[in-house]
Amino acid sequence: MDQAIYNKNGIAEGLPQEARYAPTARVFHWIVAVMVLVVWPFGMVIKFIAEDSKPIFYLLHESFGFLILWIMLARVAVRLVRGAPAHPPMPEWQRRLADTVHVLLYVALIAMPIFGFLATNAFGFPLSLFGLIPIPSPVGKNDALAGIFMTVHVTLGYTILVLFLLHMAGVLQHHVLKRDATLYRMT
Repeated sequence: MDQAIYNKNGIAEGLPQEARYAPTARVFHWIVAVMVLVVWPFGMVIKFIAEDSKPIFYLLHESFGFLILWIMLARVAVRLVRGAPAHPPMPEWQRRLADTVHVLLYVALIAMPIFGFLATNAFGFPLSLFGLIPIPSPVGKNDALAGIFMTVHVTLGYTILVLFLLHMAGVLQHHVLKRDATLYRMT
């Protein structure tokens, strides 16, 4: 059943609360989205930054990445407790694609900071959250492991980029082309 609220032109303008994600899920979604849009470019430009400026870029990249991990774990907890609203009417293949992209985004957004944290530790640099809170290191300096962890971290970064683009394609398809209420599930 379509619960969308439409204007006089037949364009969806919202959804009732019961057809939307839980408020905490929506807040976590948008916080993670903004943080990823900051952290991902930081990680991409670090190698081009002057050596004397790199420490602040690493500090911010690692600290925000570590926060993304914990917010994503909180998102998973909220999702397990509150569930997700029903999908609006759409073809089965679109529903499956959307579900697959969402699951893969969750997995990648949890795994990526874990591997980044492990790589940092294996390179011999303990994490200090914003330079204020030292985070205990689960691995010691190990160059062989550092390379493996960093390869996985970077690969997950590009994976997140592809998944983000797929996610945005779905958003644009529903909100701009179909003008349905799908986006309002998360706003």
